[in-house]
Amino acid sequence: MKYSAIPTAQSIIQHCQAKNISNIVISPGSRNAPLTIAFAENPFFNCYSIVDERCAAFFALGLAQQLQVPIVVLCTSGSALLNYYPAVAEAYFSNIPLVVISADRPIYKLGIGDGQTINQQNVFKNHIGYSANLKQDVSHATEKVLHYKPEWIIDEHVREVQQKVQSYNDDELNHAFEIAINLNQPVHINAPFEEPLYNTLTENIITPRIDAIKVGEVTQPNIEYHKNIWNIAVRKMILVGVSTPCTVKDYILEHLANDPSVLVLTETTSNIHHPNFFNSIDSLIAPIEMHDNKIEQFNQLQPDVLVTFGGLIVSKKVKAFLRTYKPEHHWHIGGQQANDTFFCLEEHIKVSVNTFFDKMYADSIVLKSDYFEKWNQVKQKFEQKRDLYLKEIPFSDFLAFSEILKSVPNEYMLQLANSSTIRYTQLFNFNTTLKVFCNRGTSGIDGSTSTAIGASIGNNSPTLFITGDLSFFYDSNALWNNYIKSNFRIIVINNNGGGIFRILPGKENSDVFETYFETRHTLTAEHLCSMYGLDYRKAKSTQELQDELSYFFKESARPQLLEITTPALKNDKILIDYFRFIS
Repeated sequence: MKYSAIPTAQSIIQHCQAKNISNIVISPGSRNAPLTIAFAENPFFNCYSIVDERCAAFFALGLAQQLQVPIVVLCTSGSALLNYYPAVAEAYFSNIPLVVISADRPIYKLGIGDGQTINQQNVFKNHIGYSANLKQDVSHATEKVLHYKPEWIIDEHVREVQQKVQSYNDDELNHAFEIAINLNQPVHINAPFEEPLYNTLTENIITPRIDAIKVGEVTQPNIEYHKNIWNIAVRKMILVGVSTPCTVKDYILEHLANDPSVLVLTETTSNIHHPNFFNSIDSLIAPIEMHDNKIEQFNQLQPDVLVTFGGLIVSKKVKAFLRTYKPEHHWHIGGQQANDTFFCLEEHIKVSVNTFFDKMYADSIVLKSDYFEKWNQVKQKFEQKRDLYLKEIPFSDFLAFSEILKSVPNEYMLQLANSSTIRYTQLFNFNTTLKVFCNRGTSGIDGSTSTAIGASIGNNSPTLFITGDLSFFYDSNALWNNYIKSNFRIIVINNNGGGIFRILPGKENSDVFETYFETRHTLTAEHLCSMYGLDYRKAKSTQELQDELSYFFKESARPQLLEITTPALKNDKILIDYFRFIS
């Protein structure tokens, strides 16, 4: 086995191994060669080579999303690091422990005109859990250090200075990994390396100081106050954002589902299910917006108590509703941080969701309330009308999503792109055995495909990724890797542009709109599939789609992509008319 001759590189490798961080996504380069060689030579690590840095970072994010452990993404110096930023921001807002390790040029090479040299220290400062800026070794390439920075070692012996460097770097590495592991936050480790970069040894020459991860004491808050309020509130709303599957115990779900004073509003990414839960929030709220007596109805829907848990919320309509018709009390349960999404957050209660509701329902009082029953009748009505509407409309995005979601086999992982894709899935019931994920931290279209592929590596379930055409083509380099599994499936809804812009306020048909907003195009995925080795299928009608879906999920030797062409000029009207139809 080969080890880098550079002490800092040896330290980083040993810290990762001691912290059981075994998955390394590598963006090829030269400055990061000391780490690349050491990671790749060590059988403890699983290494993945992804050429495009943006794709590499999102691939690593998807892997971390599923394994729920820190994943390293490693790059060379210069602009390579900047390409990681979208994934770093997503990890920051989604609480995903991405560990970015960047090789850097010596500090004395900054500002002299050398290529691939930028100011890398603290480059992610607004969207990072911690930035560890390591010091350069002086025992490696000592003659260059003496030439360029003699003041570093002029008054001391090289060995003594190196010990100080080693101690400082160990402190930084221990702290960075502790943040990633304990707080599920992304961290950045920047390591300057002087040439030569490729020299190796047959054994480690240093033993870094590796601290055990500290587990902070958890103080259980007193929630008697909250229970007293809970027991008298006749209108309680539970709103669940992004959550991993199996977060909430089944008996808790039953308590909530059978409480007449509780409405549970879930989203596609909530990953909790019950027939009594409201999983199509927009279908509940949009019809009220169209009513003449909407103020009266919204007042009836307004909760006394709002309890939220999980991550970010997709539905803009529920955000608008709760920002206008604010609850008297809003508590966010669990997690490391809480967003004041509705401008009325009273308290972030740092206990587990199960602990909180165990307390609320211990010796609970059964209240008389028509809160659930009233709105459940509304729910049943719009679900019936949705079924009728689907029988009346022509082939479109809306109809395509209906067909797709009812065809997905049991136990699939469903990865969703942003924009129209996630919003359409919010309108339908679908197989409750599916595990659903979407990059909702920043809600960008960048990196969705890469995330889905990375996630598929970290999950044994077959994976379906649904995306729109702009998201897919934007991240098409995601297909440029050797790790796409044969049971990976992609569905591209191609409406020849950014269809979501047609349903946004202020839209008008013009050359400016088509060019700069909708971005009309005539591209297809066929040639990309040929280049990257995916089986390509297409559909442009309901019958063709049903035929393709009948065997799309069957076992195959290669991954499969189904491109569904829908009418760009009809989709927006069909969606808007849906909300009128169910009102």
